[in-house]
Amino acid sequence: MTDPAPSPAADLRVEGASVVVYRLYDVGYEVRLDRALDLLASSAPERVRPVRGEAQAIQIANPPITVILGQESVVLDGEAFAGVPGGLYPVEISARVFDFGALSLRLRLEAPDGTTWREYTRLGNAVERSDALASLFAHHLRLLAARIGPAVDRPLVAAQTEDYLVYRVARLVRPDGSTAPPELLGDEDVVPLLLDESRPLSRGARRELLPHRFSYYPDDLAILTWDNALIVEPRPHDTDVQFLLEFANAQLLELRYYDALLDAELPRMYDRVAAVRAGGARALLRRRYAPLLGDLQAQVADSTELVERVENALKVTDDVYLARVYTAALEIFRARAWRAGIDRKLAIIRETYAMLSAESQAARAEALEAAIVLLIVAEIAMGLLRG
Repeated sequence: MTDPAPSPAADLRVEGASVVVYRLYDVGYEVRLDRALDLLASSAPERVRPVRGEAQAIQIANPPITVILGQESVVLDGEAFAGVPGGLYPVEISARVFDFGALSLRLRLEAPDGTTWREYTRLGNAVERSDALASLFAHHLRLLAARIGPAVDRPLVAAQTEDYLVYRVARLVRPDGSTAPPELLGDEDVVPLLLDESRPLSRGARRELLPHRFSYYPDDLAILTWDNALIVEPRPHDTDVQFLLEFANAQLLELRYYDALLDAELPRMYDRVAAVRAGGARALLRRRYAPLLGDLQAQVADSTELVERVENALKVTDDVYLARVYTAALEIFRARAWRAGIDRKLAIIRETYAMLSAESQAARAEALEAAIVLLIVAEIAMGLLRG
């Protein structure tokens, strides 16, 4: 039995390669970006949009703010990649602020030019597994949230977060120094990096787990998964695919946040309804439902308004490359399923509101009818007494 042929990528090296870790937070109901720009002026903030020609198919009503926060160091496993000792690795920290209340912190670690594909894979795995990132993100979250605090409506850092990794490579190089096309990277080459699997996967598993592969030019490539992506892009200024993946993650975070908020609200709503009903008819006559109905109406209005704002923050007007990447990301993140879940819970709240409102009106109508009957009986009785 002969050994399998080595992968064409086995001898490749990477240039301009980095690992970018995203951690996204919900920090409030809304961020007034014009005010946030003023608060972040000392850090030279920017309002960034996609730059490709086909990006005209992407409409962003209120572009997020991008800001560089500084340099840090993280400790990685000493076996991250051959030839580089363990210890402190320099990283750049930046952030992106979205108007719908999401804040994305980004940590970028560069790999030395000449790193082999296998070493780059080990580096990516080491970054993904590092325990040092949590405290670093938490520190910069506190600092940035304090800086933009005056621009945030209803400030509150939610428990829900989103994590995503992007492995970006500018150029793949053969041993002879020539540039290799990204198409040389087969599924068996990217599985250890994107899925962190050391054993070969079956063809069916690769087809199921790595179905989203995109290329626009012969020298670029984007492979998307649930929690990370590989982007081969030789043009340093072109970060459009990363921008769209980050935007989609921010939208996913907001959908998850409001889904959890409604999950917590439904049991409280049932308890409050039961408590009011326990008060009997006298409670209904005192309009004890009024505060509950007001709260339900406000909850529906807030949730509906923000979810619509999140989904309309970025619109796709044509089926071109960037639009297909963005649509695929939303499909992978199951954004439609999250939205459907929110809609079901909002429908339950609306139905409860309608039921309580009708029950309250019916109780008042019954009380009014009873009062009228009593008045009629009293008037008859008084007439009989006078006769």
